[in-house]
Amino acid sequence: MATMREIKQRIRSVNSTQQITKAMNLVSAAKLQQARGKLEQVRPYFNETKQIIGTILKYSEVLNYPYLVSRKGNRKAYIVVTADRGLCGGYNANIFKEVEAQVQSKDSVSIISVGKKGRDFFQKQGYHVLGQYSGISEDPTYSDALKIGELGIKMFQEETIDELYLVYTSFISTIQQEPITLKLLPLDPSDFQREAQEKVPLMRYEPNPEGVLGYIIPKYVNNLIYGGLVEASASEQGARMTAMDTATENANTMIDSLTLQYNRARQGAITQELSEIVGGAEALQ
Repeated sequence: MATMREIKQRIRSVNSTQQITKAMNLVSAAKLQQARGKLEQVRPYFNETKQIIGTILKYSEVLNYPYLVSRKGNRKAYIVVTADRGLCGGYNANIFKEVEAQVQSKDSVSIISVGKKGRDFFQKQGYHVLGQYSGISEDPTYSDALKIGELGIKMFQEETIDELYLVYTSFISTIQQEPITLKLLPLDPSDFQREAQEKVPLMRYEPNPEGVLGYIIPKYVNNLIYGGLVEASASEQGARMTAMDTATENANTMIDSLTLQYNRARQGAITQELSEIVGGAEALQ
């Protein structure tokens, strides 16, 4: 049985851990608000870009453009967004499960890893890791998305891969996040039908619609990647907030249990001392 001194040391240790989890919860809350602000800023640009692509496809009938044509091969690349740190519950594990559910054969799959946790996991599992990006998961910038997108688009253009996907965690709420696999290339023209303008646009595309698509589709893909990075950042902070909140509550429960244990041990020691005093007094009589 633990002594009073040992119990007191454990209470101090758990209390110190609780202070850390509370601080991490507050930091994650601040970072979550920042990530959600970025998400709101990027959405208008994304929607406008998608509308332009939809309008070009609808009224220019550009159907054989390389970014729009499906290929017969089965070589796929996945841009997988994970965290650089742990202490965020099942956030990283859920992403790994999502990728493994999509992959039928490792031989035809390449990984572009974002986050140290993903890099370590896929290297350990024997995947072909083409690119590694770390230190950006909590505060991604558009330039980060541009670097990642350039690698994926280059591989698609050079026909090193036939399909390009983005796997990230969609932010639903602070306590709910959902892993998502999004196809980046080739694009499906039917996905843009709703976004096209209803009236024929009073504009000409110079030098031609294909040239405009060649410029704007990579921008669209990079914007999708940036949106995924920002959503994943918000999801990571939400998952960490939940995990740290749970850890804080568990610490409270443990402190209450240890305090009760300490009080019982203290009461037992006092009772024993009183018994010894009474026994000693009786012996002197």
